[in-house]
Amino acid sequence: MNQSDLRQMLEDVKNGSTSIDEALLKMKRQPFEDLGFAKVDHHRGLRQGAAEVIFGAGKTAEQMEGIINNMLSAAEKAILITRLSEESAAYLQERFDLTYDKTSHIGLIGSFPEPDTEGTILVCTAGTSDIPVAEEAAWTAQIMGNKVQRVYDVGVAGIHRTLAHIDDIMNANVIISIAGMEGALTSVLAGLADCPVVAVPTSVGYGASFNGLAALLSMLNSCANGVAVVNIDNGFGAACMASKINHRR
Repeated sequence: MNQSDLRQMLEDVKNGSTSIDEALLKMKRQPFEDLGFAKVDHHRGLRQGAAEVIFGAGKTAEQMEGIINNMLSAAEKAILITRLSEESAAYLQERFDLTYDKTSHIGLIGSFPEPDTEGTILVCTAGTSDIPVAEEAAWTAQIMGNKVQRVYDVGVAGIHRTLAHIDDIMNANVIISIAGMEGALTSVLAGLADCPVVAVPTSVGYGASFNGLAALLSMLNSCANGVAVVNIDNGFGAACMASKINHRR
């Protein structure tokens, strides 16, 4: 249950379509349920505005199955799984109506909600190799109720490609800038846009990029204003931050 669901339930009590006892029964579910191997946080949607997301890396398919069943029993309408392997996805698809994206390694049970905010999150990559991280960000932002636009392969090696999207850049409410190598795209975008830019360094690059450390340091040292930086390859974290910003305006 998220804040919108709670508000609707209270409205239903007010207009008489739901009894107080029915509403109380829905609210009596404890804040989390202990499955032994996981404590499923059912009140995260109320506290943070978005339900708990399952981090697939390091979990067995059976563990994820147990968590999913528990979340479905709590009437979660959409369940997002990040860093989901193809093998685990195949296992879960035999048991649930799971949509799996091989590029981002994201699984979705349920469907994308309608956007509940007017602003657009623009997801930009410097190169095609950055798209897996970008798709993780884009899918996450969409499941959190945002309008998302993708602009890929617009890195500074061909700056005219970036400038061809100047209208998209200037009309965005939040930009997620995703780049490996030296991470220069972020400074360019932040220098063009009047909105916040959430930067994601990726591990794409040659030896001296140090698996994304060079891009991370470049983004942290950006001379452009309004840049926030998340961890290397953390498209999910960038989308969470961008969504919070997008829902504030």
